[in-house]
Amino acid sequence: MVKVKPFCGIRPPKEYAAEVASRPYDVLNSVEAKAEATERSLLHIIKPEIDFDPIADEHSKEVYQKAMENFRLWKERGWLVQDSEEHYYIYAQTMEGRTQYGIAMCCHFEDYLSGAIKKHELTRPDKEEDRMIHVRNQKANIEPVFFTYPDNEEINAIVESVVEANEPDYDFTAADGFGHHFWVVRSKEANDRLTKLFADVPALYVADGHHRTAAAARVGQECMAKNPAHTGEEEYCYFLAVTFPASQLRIIDYNRVLKDLNGLSKEQLLAALGESFEVECKGAEVYKPVCLHNFAMYLDGEWYSLTARKGTYNDEDPIGVLDVTVLSNLVLDKIFGISDLRTSNRIDFVGGIRGLGELKRRVDSGEMKVAFALYPVSMQQLIDIADTGNIMPPKTTWFEPKLRSGVVIHSFE
Repeated sequence: MVKVKPFCGIRPPKEYAAEVASRPYDVLNSVEAKAEATERSLLHIIKPEIDFDPIADEHSKEVYQKAMENFRLWKERGWLVQDSEEHYYIYAQTMEGRTQYGIAMCCHFEDYLSGAIKKHELTRPDKEEDRMIHVRNQKANIEPVFFTYPDNEEINAIVESVVEANEPDYDFTAADGFGHHFWVVRSKEANDRLTKLFADVPALYVADGHHRTAAAARVGQECMAKNPAHTGEEEYCYFLAVTFPASQLRIIDYNRVLKDLNGLSKEQLLAALGESFEVECKGAEVYKPVCLHNFAMYLDGEWYSLTARKGTYNDEDPIGVLDVTVLSNLVLDKIFGISDLRTSNRIDFVGGIRGLGELKRRVDSGEMKVAFALYPVSMQQLIDIADTGNIMPPKTTWFEPKLRSGVVIHSFE
């Protein structure tokens, strides 16, 4: 069971929403963010190193101070305004004609510590600490985390009723072509009912934003330790998430490119692959994996279908069934000698949003020697891994579209 609540969101006036809302801090490097940031963009708050010339070290004290200064200025200038009453908010996204409807809410840090908010990735302490500094300094969750939950018909009905009965408070299409739609849930009855319904949801699952979730929970612990009168109802106990029903989400592929063939010729590599895979040359036309345990490989101007032979994988194991595991065991480790994806400098990862043409481009350019495309992980696989307390291998899931940061902010000041 999970504990959630509505909150007094800090958000842009309607006329500024499209400009303030930005891509998340971790999908842009500093140079890209500086080029993309307009005057009111939230990038000045979440990547404030761009306000220095030259661009400053994002972990410097001056940059953290600049984030605080910009957040204060955005509120003073009326580019961010706090609602006077607590609400849930519906945040919908449209990509390629498909719309998914999430609820912006506050989740309790103790649910993360207890495991009622389930994770599927490991986090890095240095990245956690960086996010903690921002949350601690701002006394706010500037960027939401991306959660999912098992479908609930009554929750879906409430969301549908709000959407059908009201014009969206925001409705804009970002530069990447993805639509973003936002409604304030103004009915107290609907807000109260959502709180009660989520109390019966067995678990929430982190889809994207493991470091922000861990950082928010640790800041909540810090605040609790400093408050001898702590009750568990303080605003600092809660952090911002946008939570979607699992059936509406789609995970896209996360692919691999390698810099060398580990000393093998093309013929030797194909022979080595043939020990574990049915290998079929598909020619120059792009080949996309068609099912679980089927892979695409691009090598020397040609695409190949690789289908793992029965007995080389374990569909009864929530980790063993994953194609990232199959590829790592049978190809990356066994043939290429890459056993640690987190530290090897011979491999890079390409989100499926870039398309398989990006794999071809990087190999054809000579930067990489071979590329492997994977069939996407399913939401059920993600849930099975989280439910069994397992951790996915690195670079397994890619969710798209990403949440825009700055559509709504949670303050615990």
